[in-house]
Amino acid sequence: MTAPAQFVDQRQVRRNFARAASTYDAVAVLQREIGSRMLERLDYVRIEPQRVLDLGCGTGASLTALHERYPDALLIGADLCEAMLQVDRAKRSRLRWLLPFLRGHKTPLLAADASALPLKPQSIGLLWSNLMLHWLDNPLAAFREAHRLLDVGGLLMFSTFGPDTLKELRASFGDSHAHTQRFTDMHDYGDMLLECGFSDPVMDAEVLTMTYASVDDLLTDLRQSGSACAMYARRRGLAGRSLWAEVRTVYGRLARDGRLPATVEVVYGHAWKAARKKTTDGRTIVRFDPQQRHR
Repeated sequence: MTAPAQFVDQRQVRRNFARAASTYDAVAVLQREIGSRMLERLDYVRIEPQRVLDLGCGTGASLTALHERYPDALLIGADLCEAMLQVDRAKRSRLRWLLPFLRGHKTPLLAADASALPLKPQSIGLLWSNLMLHWLDNPLAAFREAHRLLDVGGLLMFSTFGPDTLKELRASFGDSHAHTQRFTDMHDYGDMLLECGFSDPVMDAEVLTMTYASVDDLLTDLRQSGSACAMYARRRGLAGRSLWAEVRTVYGRLARDGRLPATVEVVYGHAWKAARKKTTDGRTIVRFDPQQRHR
């Protein structure tokens, strides 16, 4: 049997974030903003989880905010990159002296693959993931794992990037290599959620525009935040001067008031884990509510 084609190089993803671990917090303005917008959406959700998993927690910005929102819950962080978790551990140790609500709370941090997490089934009440899914070769496997981990009535909430993200950068290259990640349409994510058994998936998107003084500033931002291309189809060697000159010229035509636009399509999704309607072998589950007899 032929193995399915792989598009995302997970080892390169890990390397990119390991190299960016020391610079990530200084440049991750967009990541923190999107995390903040996700937190606002929790204002409309009635949930008091006993355990919260931040999948793709990075250096832990969302973990601190989730601790404040759910002070009685056990917070768990998981990320593919151990170097990012090391930054999180060091930062959390310092924050305990500054933020009283963190004192007495220990947050387990796991270096693990999103599709194979070392946690028990139905052990999580809220599974949170900010800008992680587009780094996976197969988001469907991560959704299946999320469904396994969530308790009945538990909530999956995530954000990721949609297909228009960095469209200006992609269009500026005239070669056959990948220069950004592969970004999935939000409707495809919705279909994946249904396939995995989630109930009432809700998907929406918004378009943000970042601006930069130059193409080089954009590329530096991507590199220092760990967001450089990690596709197998990326260019492996150094690009020549003529290629970079062409990219700067093509992208430069989009400048307005001396700034270059960089489009970011942000996809938000959430879905609930409902009670199973079928057994694992396909038989329908019928539940009977006992009625009290009155004499």
